[in-house]
Amino acid sequence: MQISVVIPLLNEEESIPELCSWIDEVMKKHSFSYEIILVDDGSTDNSWHAIEQCAVKNANIKGIKFQRNYGKSGGLYKGFEAAQGDVVITMDADLQDSPEEIPELYRMITEEGYDLVSGWKKKRYDPLLTKNLPSKFYNATVRLFTGIRLHDFNCGLKAYKRQVVKSVEVYGEMHRYMPVLAKWAGFKKIGEKVVQHQERKYGTSKFGMERFIRGPLDLLSVLFIAKFSKRPMHLFGGMGVICFVAGAIILAYLSYMKIALSVYNMTQRPLFYLGIVCLIVGFQLFLTGFLAELISRSAASKNEYLCEKKLNT
Repeated sequence: MQISVVIPLLNEEESIPELCSWIDEVMKKHSFSYEIILVDDGSTDNSWHAIEQCAVKNANIKGIKFQRNYGKSGGLYKGFEAAQGDVVITMDADLQDSPEEIPELYRMITEEGYDLVSGWKKKRYDPLLTKNLPSKFYNATVRLFTGIRLHDFNCGLKAYKRQVVKSVEVYGEMHRYMPVLAKWAGFKKIGEKVVQHQERKYGTSKFGMERFIRGPLDLLSVLFIAKFSKRPMHLFGGMGVICFVAGAIILAYLSYMKIALSVYNMTQRPLFYLGIVCLIVGFQLFLTGFLAELISRSAASKNEYLCEKKLNT
């Protein structure tokens, strides 16, 4: 199979038939063998019924229905797990991503050898203050910390080699940082393509103001996971050693002053308490690193999602 299109969705009953029909037209036009994997992330409308109707008309459409809402990362994880295509395309279900971009994304992966191609919505139809400006700031921050020169990390329209989605584990809110996770998994040829962004035709955006808080926290999580998930002792242990040594030096200096130079009232100095604090914090950080090392070697699966129904999978 050439292409798997993975689409996580939440309450998009009006968009689903039109989107599936549009993708089918593009695939037939270019004679692609394909599958569409629609992951219903706990919708409360008739989205699953719309998926069932589409699957009856088109055997290439597959569906996964979560018992409750797990978030976009959960939907992508289950979609990636089910994907069988050589190239995996992800897109949103709100019709703001154009399926007409799929052939060129596929070509960039198969002919130009990219591991991942991310869409860039150069011209956006989103509100300036609530989406455009925060998006620019967010993307600039991620570029600064990761060194990946992409303009739009959060664009839902992306193309991956199959090996990438089978190698990178996405959970929590990590879907925003798939290029970062792919890079640190060893897939370094990451490209970008300007894609058409369309105005939302049905419904409303599912992303609220909480993303302004989650975004920076997710970035810190990704940076930590990418660099230290397999060796947490290197981070916590290193900081612990620095604090412990600093405390030991401070207390050694105060001890020398008291014993050799007969300077009194050492325990009443702020420097004495700083030394004690550094010793305690250093020991705690080292112990944290040790426990994190044990946990990382025996962690249970983080990706367990209860699926109520499946279609053609």
